[in-house]
Amino acid sequence: MSEALQPIIIVRKKKRGGGGHHGGAWKVAYADFVTAMMAFFMVMWLVATMPQEQLGGISEYFKNPSAVSGRATVMAAGSNGPGGAGNVPIKMFDHLRNPPGAGPDAKVGEGSDASERARDAADQERLEALQRALEKAVASSQALAPFKDQLLIDITPEGLRIQIVDTHNRPMFDLGSPNLKDYTSQILVELATYLNQVENRVAISGHTDNTPYSGATGQSNWELSTQRANAARRALVAGGLEEGKLSRIVGLSSSVPFDKTDEANPINRRISIVVLNNAAERTAARVDDALEPDESSAPASGTSAPASTPETAAPAPGTAADAG
Repeated sequence: MSEALQPIIIVRKKKRGGGGHHGGAWKVAYADFVTAMMAFFMVMWLVATMPQEQLGGISEYFKNPSAVSGRATVMAAGSNGPGGAGNVPIKMFDHLRNPPGAGPDAKVGEGSDASERARDAADQERLEALQRALEKAVASSQALAPFKDQLLIDITPEGLRIQIVDTHNRPMFDLGSPNLKDYTSQILVELATYLNQVENRVAISGHTDNTPYSGATGQSNWELSTQRANAARRALVAGGLEEGKLSRIVGLSSSVPFDKTDEANPINRRISIVVLNNAAERTAARVDDALEPDESSAPASGTSAPASTPETAAPAPGTAADAG
């Protein structure tokens, strides 16, 4: 009878998994991994489908995404220039085309794209031929040979770039002034003849070092670099360059140094002349179109529009000494 009254004791043992169990945290890590891999393969697909000029533009942007005044363009460093420094507006990238099979718009414009690529290839050949002609002239011309160390010629994503740089003993301009030295004017006059050999338009930019400019009426290196770029324009036109071939004149101060390791180096003081390729011209045209005022926003008849403010002319150069 006592055995029947004895209580029954039930022992429940908890089942334990393997020693590596960490709850559900592994699921979060795995989800992050899958997301990262998906992003990686998306990037690889985009790189494989984008045109070469767009890839070059993206590369230039991440090397030196410097902002530049005027027309809301973005500055980029020239990939081929010593020190990685560039001096012309970077291309505002084209929209990606639809991948094959993405829809009815996938094949729209294929013919125009093919003809555009053919024109770009021919344009590239012209610029390379001009580069060879300039390099030959620098080596053999009595006017240019003495300045071969100050004339740097290369191809960038925007076109053929010709840089005229300062040296310690041979500056291009009077100290702290936009006045060209006689030999600098001679170089530009010689270059004008070659620039007229191609139909491409030309962009000119002026650069200084980072030495502060103590000009009159609060001027800075921005004004000085702009005045020097404009002085180079006048010398090129005097040498025979057609006015209609000029695209833009820009002063960049010391924002895009040639020698990034020593921004006071005289080589940072330079004039850059870029013979623009077709792709750069198309980009500039798209930017101009995007910045055109919307006619629908014009004031209605009977209302007076606000008077436009004329562009402020650059003040006269300062008289204070300046290494810029």
